Amino acid sequence: MAVIADPEAAQGFRLAGLEAHAARTPEEAKARLEELVEKGGYALVAVDQALLPEPERAVERLMRGRELPVLLPIAGLKEAFQNPDVEGYMRELVKRTIGFDIKL
Repeated sequence: MAVIADPEAAQGFRLAGLEAHAARTPEEAKARLEELVEKGGYALVAVDQALLPEPERAVERLMRGRELPVLLPIAGLKEAFQNPDVEGYMRELVKRTIGFDIKL
């Protein structure tokens, strides 16, 4: 799994033990996402939707013929924590992206 987020959130994801890539602009986020898709080896890439609201469209050409990675748009930390049910919010994002609920 990898995460693409703004520099501050990326640092937080790294501290939590995840591979995180920082991007300040949508262009940087798209470039990072393209690198990860081309590199391969990822089952899931979560992308801050404030940077790329539709990550699958950003790399549609690269994803042709590939099943992985699953691209998951996630709310930035600020947006996610404004929602009173953070866990439910994240669960719904995963369910909408892959079609079923996963309990970790």
